[in-house]
Amino acid sequence: MTSTDGPGTRPRGSVARSSFIDARSVLAAHPPGRRRRVPFDYDPPPAADLGGRPAPRRPASAAGVSPDAAGPLHDAVRALRAGMTSSVELLQRSVDAVAARNEELVGVVAMDVHAALAEAAALDLEAAEGVWRGPLHGVPITVKDVIDVAGLPTRCGSDAYLDHPERDAVAVARARSGGAVPFAKVATHEFALGVTSPQSRNPRDPSRIPGGSSGGSAVAVATGMGLASIGTDTRASIRIPSALSGAVGLKPTYGRVPTEGIVSLAWTMDHAGVIAASVADAALVLDELLGGGRRLAAVSPLGTASGDGGLRIGVVGAGFDGADPALQGVVEGAIGALGSVPAVAVGLALRPTADDLELANAAGLVVSRVEAAAAHRTLGLDRTRYWEEVADQLDSADEVTGIDYLDAQRVRAELAERLLDQFRDHDVLAMPTSPVVAPPADDFARFLMVLSRNAIPWSFVGFPALSVPCGTVDGLPVGLQLVAPPDREDLLVSAGTALERALGT
Repeated sequence: MTSTDGPGTRPRGSVARSSFIDARSVLAAHPPGRRRRVPFDYDPPPAADLGGRPAPRRPASAAGVSPDAAGPLHDAVRALRAGMTSSVELLQRSVDAVAARNEELVGVVAMDVHAALAEAAALDLEAAEGVWRGPLHGVPITVKDVIDVAGLPTRCGSDAYLDHPERDAVAVARARSGGAVPFAKVATHEFALGVTSPQSRNPRDPSRIPGGSSGGSAVAVATGMGLASIGTDTRASIRIPSALSGAVGLKPTYGRVPTEGIVSLAWTMDHAGVIAASVADAALVLDELLGGGRRLAAVSPLGTASGDGGLRIGVVGAGFDGADPALQGVVEGAIGALGSVPAVAVGLALRPTADDLELANAAGLVVSRVEAAAAHRTLGLDRTRYWEEVADQLDSADEVTGIDYLDAQRVRAELAERLLDQFRDHDVLAMPTSPVVAPPADDFARFLMVLSRNAIPWSFVGFPALSVPCGTVDGLPVGLQLVAPPDREDLLVSAGTALERALGT
């Protein structure tokens, strides 16, 4: 087993206290309805009353893998099934990629190559006998270091925390039962309490951050250190590193992937999801995490969602507020390319407005960090060993009153209803994932709220969301975010795959 630490220790810098002051001011200016109840056991509002639109057509596939699906994971699965490669060979390629770039980028923080090779060899023997555990049989994947993997340490990116789990988290166990080989843990912003992962570096420009908190997951996928990665998303933590590092990030509906075995950030906002190199690759892995025989990976890329045969994309104008002009041009160009696809119609969505985004960011920060502070009080760790930004967030959350927390939860219920209503006129909403490209590593702290602005509303209300690479600005990746109503991940896969094809990626 090998373990590595990031460049430097305990990153310095924080804007947490001022962010909390601003958030509480926003909440005070937007009190919830007088009769609004608190959603103690949060669950997204049902989307069944939006018209019951049928899912896009799903082509048959005996192996559970669409024959024309694009992506390196699908390529590997097809090669495995054809006997053109082996699980051991795929794993060795990933290990070689770690050796080639991990010292520079700090994606992988722990792995047990010997145990993983033994597992891969056993899968190869099963395949030789015609036994396939599932669609991921023999595929090497990585896992974010807040998620338990049996036999590997869980450190949450912190010097203050160390656990040696004896069994997999439920999400990891489901991936393993589908044949995946979870061979390495990857870097996270400490305790997943941030969107930058400053101890790691962007694979496109090592002077910049990869985004976070699932930064190591994005680094691993972008460099071939595994064909997919299981991450978490509480405010933005799958979509932001995907957008900044040039990967696909897919966050499902809240509560649909169990979080048992994951070190909690905020129990009413934590999501488990996937980072991969293509929409189809991410969908194939998410199918296993969701369980229940979901077939997202087989969804057609062309819109057949609405009653008239088209997929209706609503562009969120407020999502472009404050965006870098060059980034705005890239995203608008991608939406235009998607609009040129037959059976896709593009229009303007009225919500979320700028006020909706401001309120979601304020209330989401309060809810997530107050719940995190409660969890960390239970952990009983020494906060003087935390990063400055992380300690400041928790210290600031300690000062939030119970009334403020409950009002933020009541605001959440109102926002969810308002945002869900947009899906009466649109199947999917579109906007930039982040208003900026990857910031310099030495200036990471001031981007705590900037990076998550367009992403946090969808974790807060629990709707599924997808970030897809749509171009570059000065060589740095740009992500387009797509959002669907609860339990309609199929719409995201359909629209996201259509976008990839329209852009030729």
